[in-house]
Amino acid sequence: MALKFARLGAVLVLWDIDPEGNKETGRLAKEAGAVRVHTYTCDCSKREEVYKVADQVKKEVGDVNILINNAGIVSGKKFIESLDSRMQKTMEVNAMAHFWTYKAFLPAMVASNCGHLVSIASAAGLFGTNELADYCASKFAAVGFAETIDVEMHALKKTGIKTTIVCPYFINTGMFDGVTTRFPRLLPILDPEYAAETIVNAILREQVYLIIPALVCILFAVKNLLPTKVIHLWEDYTGVSHSMDHFRGWVKKD
Repeated sequence: MALKFARLGAVLVLWDIDPEGNKETGRLAKEAGAVRVHTYTCDCSKREEVYKVADQVKKEVGDVNILINNAGIVSGKKFIESLDSRMQKTMEVNAMAHFWTYKAFLPAMVASNCGHLVSIASAAGLFGTNELADYCASKFAAVGFAETIDVEMHALKKTGIKTTIVCPYFINTGMFDGVTTRFPRLLPILDPEYAAETIVNAILREQVYLIIPALVCILFAVKNLLPTKVIHLWEDYTGVSHSMDHFRGWVKKD
């Protein structure tokens, strides 16, 4: 996404817990045409660190016009096998970090009645998924939080502040390495390039909800109209209930 916005001539402020990886992204963004690129190291799960780095950004760059919350982690274990510390970290990174970044940057948007809040959530924030209890909980929280802030902005008549909530199926970034799909034409593991392009286009169109692929959007629309037994039968038939059986996640390289 950073490279997509770079090609549009944006001023980029990139946060990452990995300074070397962030510098490389910054370098590629400059080559792609970004007006300016500012990189900061930040663990977005830590509230005080978020506030500290946000203050740096305000002093060195200025107010943020488009805030994209994209950090995420996953453990991919059954609930009773999950470490308490890992589940807590999942909630901190995938959900609570959104609280802190919004708290840091939203006031300036409210003051100017201008801005765009983007939450990269997940289809797992719309449907419970086997072996993703903590991840689903964090993404349900992210979706609910983003929706509620959008409602708050509407109630405050801050119509210049837009919201985009992104709920993609599994993306082939390595984070979900090993997940499977029985029907790749209907429920494909999404290509990162396609996902990034689609997300950026949704932001530019000021689209509130982006649910991809199309089948997930349709299923979400009818989810509450169908009996739970039917949902379970669909999960078994499509293999969704076992899509995490061979999950590996990020594999460390030697």
